[in-house]
Amino acid sequence: MPRSVNAVASRAKRKKLLKQTKGQFGRRKNVWTVAKNSLEKGLGYAYRDRRTKKRNFRGLWIIRINAGVREYDLSYSQFMGLLVKKDIRINRKVLADLAMNHPEAFKAVVEAARA
Repeated sequence: MPRSVNAVASRAKRKKLLKQTKGQFGRRKNVWTVAKNSLEKGLGYAYRDRRTKKRNFRGLWIIRINAGVREYDLSYSQFMGLLVKKDIRINRKVLADLAMNHPEAFKAVVEAARA
């Protein structure tokens, strides 16, 4: 009995992978083995960097808050300590947005923390 291979499924699998590598440079986009390795590596980086992005944004928010509170003669750590002491629960993302885009509202938060 001859060997049965599912050429339809194999071709579909290859087409799907080559479609995902569309836009890459050189043989990465059209040679099966190179494209497969390239895609696997790219998906690994994407998985890793979805987690790294969270760290990077938290760091950015802290920098923005620190810059905002320096105008009021406070450091970031002093300011966050005051917020905890006064039981003011605003996350860093919102605080950073206030510091950048709404300075009057941020000033009110700083004054509330100091009071």
